[in-house]
Amino acid sequence: MFSVFRGRPLAHQALLVLAAVLVIAALVLEGAATGYLPTAVATFLTGALCVTALVVPERRYTMAAIVAVAASCALTAVSLKLTQRPQVTFGVTELVALLLLITRAVRCRPFVTAAALGTAAAVSAVALPLRIEPSQWPNVITYVGPAVLLAVVPAVVLGLYLRLLDDARDRRLQGDRQAQRIQYARELHDFVAHHVTAMIAQTKAIRFATSAGHPPSPAELDGMLVQIEEVGSQAMDSMRALVSILRNPAEPAATSPGADLTPLQDLVRTFSRTGPPAELTLDPRLTSGCLPPEITTTVHRVVQESLTNIRKHATAAEHVTVDVRVRGGDANTLRATVTDDGRGGRHDRGRRRTTAGGYGLTGLAERVEAAGGRLTAGPGEFTGWQVVADLPLRRRADPPESPPGIMDI
Repeated sequence: MFSVFRGRPLAHQALLVLAAVLVIAALVLEGAATGYLPTAVATFLTGALCVTALVVPERRYTMAAIVAVAASCALTAVSLKLTQRPQVTFGVTELVALLLLITRAVRCRPFVTAAALGTAAAVSAVALPLRIEPSQWPNVITYVGPAVLLAVVPAVVLGLYLRLLDDARDRRLQGDRQAQRIQYARELHDFVAHHVTAMIAQTKAIRFATSAGHPPSPAELDGMLVQIEEVGSQAMDSMRALVSILRNPAEPAATSPGADLTPLQDLVRTFSRTGPPAELTLDPRLTSGCLPPEITTTVHRVVQESLTNIRKHATAAEHVTVDVRVRGGDANTLRATVTDDGRGGRHDRGRRRTTAGGYGLTGLAERVEAAGGRLTAGPGEFTGWQVVADLPLRRRADPPESPPGIMDI
């Protein structure tokens, strides 16, 4: 409790200290109004117990509330036997604390515990006015008792309202955490699967050439191993970046493509080293650094996952085209298209299964839809396989108009 107090801003600490002084002063004045020292001390202690139960940590609240309510009921029962009783006040501060104990019990305790604590606190609050002189009981029964009983209802309603707010906040927090887990799962798949697939393709090429009786020369083998080493290093870098995000979510992702799509050139160039030749067509208007990061990241992942699937499934593909441009008829839409010239057959059926039941294209569809776009994947118009992502193009600033260009990788 004190550590929480020290962690608050100085202004909050000053307000809390002021509130504590006012509460203590009210308890002292109410105790002094009894005119009898033992009753004054008992009134102060029971009121202090009820107030303390309101501010104790969550794990200790049930026990603190039980002790406070029991002490309050005990003092009321003892006061009925005393000849000298307070004539002015019966403990208004303690009454307010008891009502707030009901609110906290309803808010944070299981329903059975909340019902038991709330009932006990309500009984103690209703019986509290009986501490004053018997000559004042007619007024108590007529005015004070019904008022206290009615005050229990708002206390319960307030506790239920706060409970609903807490539940809504918890559901929101769980939803955010689940979305974060899905995001990390996508990042893991996009980065690691892409690099590992390239390593597997290189290894299969070496094994296939060796088993066919044409083993690579030492120089060729060294070049292939260098490529495998480079891809492995890239996979390790991606893993380190992702782990750093997991350890510290506030740290910016070092794997983000940035504010433009120029990193697609390196991505396509790296793919061409271990797969069929790839050609990138990139609209120059998309390289001016004016795109929001969610758009660039999504396009990068679409191209990356599509190339990974081509490497895994399109064994007959001889050429791949990657086209990323602003749609001619809609200047507010970016279209990313990845097409291979595979001959159909088994690799298309395999990718249909990947689209239906795998995590790669499923994750891409979720990512594109989260950015307000739409993803389609299926056989190309003439042959092979095609992945198309349409994304709303919300720019940071309007780049200068220029015609599309072609970058051959």
